[in-house]
Amino acid sequence: MPQSLANIIVHLVFSTKDRLPLITPAIESDLFPYLAAILNAHHSSPILIDGSADHVHLAFRLARTVSLSKTVEEVKKSSSGWIKTKGPEFARFYWQNGYGAFSVGQSGIDAVLNYIRNQKQHHQRVSFQEEFRILLTEHHVEWDERYVWD
Repeated sequence: MPQSLANIIVHLVFSTKDRLPLITPAIESDLFPYLAAILNAHHSSPILIDGSADHVHLAFRLARTVSLSKTVEEVKKSSSGWIKTKGPEFARFYWQNGYGAFSVGQSGIDAVLNYIRNQKQHHQRVSFQEEFRILLTEHHVEWDERYVWD
């Protein structure tokens, strides 16, 4: 086959450093499209981006020619630098060091998109830490609690 084809859908989750509630409604209206633009610039197609005050969820199609770790690095680095230009209250903005990335099968994409769309309601009941532990468990990811949070 002379052509290389892929449809790798990723559900990416990461928080602000120390889970500080810095993603305000005013900044998120610009942040989510900015995150989508970064993905597009790195040949990954955004599907949906949403989140809450202390973290974001991104569903996207991973570029065939760029690694997941490189994509995440570019998204976090570029957006962190951009946020810092949005006012003195963001001068010390950082994303957490790590992230969670979960594969999504084509048959499961609607459920993931609904989950991402309902983040604000979901987090009226569940903290980011609880949510992240649930995602790790559901996706059979082993983790050490000592190294998950920063």
